[in-house]
Amino acid sequence: MWRALGAALAALSLAACATPQEHGPTPPGFPQPPGAPILRPPPSEPPRRLDVSALPGWALEDHDAAFAAWRATCHAAREPSMAGACKRARAAGVVRPGDGRAFLERTFVAERVGGSGVLTAYFAPVYPARRRPGGEFSAPVRPRPADLAVAAGGEVLRVRPDGTARPYPDRAAIEAAPEAQPLAWMRPEELFFLQVQGSGVLVFEDGRRLKALYAAHNGRTFVGIANPMRDRGLLARDNTSGDAIRGWLAAHRGPEAEAIMRLNPRYAFFRLAPDDGKPPAGAAGLPLPAGRAVAVDPAFHPYGELLWIDGKAPLLAGAFPTYRRLVTALDTGGAIKGPVRADLYLGEGEAAGAEAGRVRHALAMWRLVPR
Repeated sequence: MWRALGAALAALSLAACATPQEHGPTPPGFPQPPGAPILRPPPSEPPRRLDVSALPGWALEDHDAAFAAWRATCHAAREPSMAGACKRARAAGVVRPGDGRAFLERTFVAERVGGSGVLTAYFAPVYPARRRPGGEFSAPVRPRPADLAVAAGGEVLRVRPDGTARPYPDRAAIEAAPEAQPLAWMRPEELFFLQVQGSGVLVFEDGRRLKALYAAHNGRTFVGIANPMRDRGLLARDNTSGDAIRGWLAAHRGPEAEAIMRLNPRYAFFRLAPDDGKPPAGAAGLPLPAGRAVAVDPAFHPYGELLWIDGKAPLLAGAFPTYRRLVTALDTGGAIKGPVRADLYLGEGEAAGAEAGRVRHALAMWRLVPR
């Protein structure tokens, strides 16, 4: 479920923050069905190809680790030549040092994708939760409502008892209504971030851990809150990271924070499942390897596509200066739109969240295609 189930900027953009929204098999977007055509605009001229060894930062890559991560998930690819490359990789047996680089350089060439875009990142949060409300734990984790339906065109509707239907309500209206069967109770700002990420792990007072997996969304357009918070002077221009946003919301818990969170009308519903210790699955249905999977716009990139990302010139304070690596397209998200747009999955927990919340970099991207 992820949507990626489901960063804090793309998500919170969070246009200035750095996390995406609801990813994975939990993504609230409506990914194209397997085999659907990829809607790339016809190029005015054939894409320029170059040897992968000429990619910026290629020499510094951990090629064997990159190869291993791709080989573990390459069966997501449906395009025949990529499926063939995957079959050969999986038949290669034990990988000795240097084998990964040799295979990649022998098998692929690189094609530049568009011009400049945006790189953000997301993670799988681990948050405390309670069985009953009390104190800070005042926000119910809501299951998918019985009256929520998705029309053939993707519109999310509330179906009334008389059979009539209307667009599903926004965040403010949903939160104003009591929840008869909450799955759990969380701090409001952490539930908001869980919805942005798309999935996560809840740790209850008795130590039990359950996965909160994306179940549905209300169909409203995702609106990031980073820019409004910056424009209102609530956060510094270079400090709209996920941690900064979450900290402000926690410090102003109540009507002030609620007003900010309700600027985003999108609302996600969840289901609970046992925590099997495995990474969350992306929209492609495969576990996401930390640091080696990205959420993309499936209108431009098929799941299983192998990509080289070159993220640099960060906008947020405290960010790593560059992200140059080989990644696989395994997820999507409500805020991930366009051909040069990627959301990098960085793993689970607090450290991954702190890093993800600072990723908002200028992005250049190449797709790797078999020779």
